[in-house]
Amino acid sequence: MEQNFKIEGEYIELIQLLKAIGLAQTGGHAKMIVDEEMVVRNGDLETRKRAKLIPGDIIQVLDNKIILE
Repeated sequence: MEQNFKIEGEYIELIQLLKAIGLAQTGGHAKMIVDEEMVVRNGDLETRKRAKLIPGDIIQVLDNKIILE
């Protein structure tokens, strides 16, 4: 599934994004998704829970593709 996500402000932290789009129900769940190496950012594995995502980044979690605007 592909979706666009509009960032309010200059960036959004990875775990906040996972909660905002509904892939994670809680902050703990979001951290678990990152710890289990399920997040790819712009083609590279992303292991930083608080990575600052910016417009133009493409995030993939399993079959979900999120394009940040």
